[in-house]
Amino acid sequence: MEKMKEVATEFLAKKKVAVIGVSRNPGNHGSNVVYQRLRERGYEVFAVNPNADEVEGDRCYHDLKSIPGGADWVVIGTKPATADATMRECAENGIKRVWMHRAFRSGSVSESATEYGRRYGIKVINGGCPCMFEPTADPGHKIMRVMFTLTGKVPRQV
Repeated sequence: MEKMKEVATEFLAKKKVAVIGVSRNPGNHGSNVVYQRLRERGYEVFAVNPNADEVEGDRCYHDLKSIPGGADWVVIGTKPATADATMRECAENGIKRVWMHRAFRSGSVSESATEYGRRYGIKVINGGCPCMFEPTADPGHKIMRVMFTLTGKVPRQV
C-alpha cells in the first residue's frame, strides 16, 4: 500500500479529469465544487452526468466513452450505490485511477466498487477530496483533511 498523500499527488499530476455526478443544480454539491476547483486550477475537466447536456456552462458528457481522448483519472461524486456501475465503466474504458469522493457521511465510497476496481488494476482512492491536497487545496479543505483523516474518511494508505 502507498501513502495517501503520494497517491493524491500522482493523481493531481495528471491534467485530464472526468468528474462523475456533476449536477445541473449545483448549490454546494460536492461534484460541482471539485469540478469548479479543478477547472480553476488549469485542469482539463469533463463533467459527466447521463441526464444533462450542459452543466456549469460547459458541455456535459453522458458517459466516459463519450469523452474525446478519454481521461487520465476519474472522480466519482455520486451516491455509493452508483459507484459500482461507474467503476465497471472505468475498467471497460481503461481508466487506471479513480477517486471516490467522501467528506461528510459516506460520500461516494462503495466497498464493493473499491474491491472491483482494485481487482481490475485500478488505483482507487476511497475517500477524501482532491481539493484537500496541493495544488488544488484551500485552507478549509486542508482543515477537513486533518479532521477526516482522524475519523477515517480520508484513508492514510491506498
